[in-house]
Amino acid sequence: MISWLGALVVGVGVAAAAVAGAEPVTLDGLTFSDELGGLRLERGWGSGSLDDPFVLVEEITSDGPAILIVRGMTHRFGNRIRSHHEVGFALTKLVRNGTGQPWSLFNLELREFFDRESPFGDGLSFGQASDAGRPFRSDGFVESLETREPFDGVQFFDGLVAPGEIVALTVVVTDTTPRWEFYLLQKRDSPLAGPTRPGAPAGTGAG
Repeated sequence: MISWLGALVVGVGVAAAAVAGAEPVTLDGLTFSDELGGLRLERGWGSGSLDDPFVLVEEITSDGPAILIVRGMTHRFGNRIRSHHEVGFALTKLVRNGTGQPWSLFNLELREFFDRESPFGDGLSFGQASDAGRPFRSDGFVESLETREPFDGVQFFDGLVAPGEIVALTVVVTDTTPRWEFYLLQKRDSPLAGPTRPGAPAGTGAG
């Protein structure tokens, strides 16, 4: 599953900046937390640039929503991906499928507020109106699709991640009006559940 990210996979075991599981991971002033549940954040490293993205290693162990809280995004953080946005960083997620079901797609959705979708006007996006970091990549899914309205989402599809396998997903995250705290929602679907239509929001329900 992780062929094109071989060097990062080695880092899963030996990275000097590794942070032990279940505690928040802080990288260059940004703190990533799994406190809302659905996943176990194990470690992380990197500077957030396109050449040295933030790498988060995590395990998803249930079929419900998996939610990361990101804290510390301010103007002082700067833009690590050289896009036109006020702030921005590159992110690679190494996600172990700790459930009993295979995943046929993987949705990512950004939100400034947990209980509402992120519209175009709030400034938070996956590098909207920029070529930085494109195309978004995954070693487990062939295709990806971005949605900009009425929410900010990326869907990876055309692939299968079996239980126990690790999938790599790479995106960029930007904001033109930085908010100190925001959310990254993650939703997976199995073939038995039937595919979610491309561009559907991650939501906060089971999946």
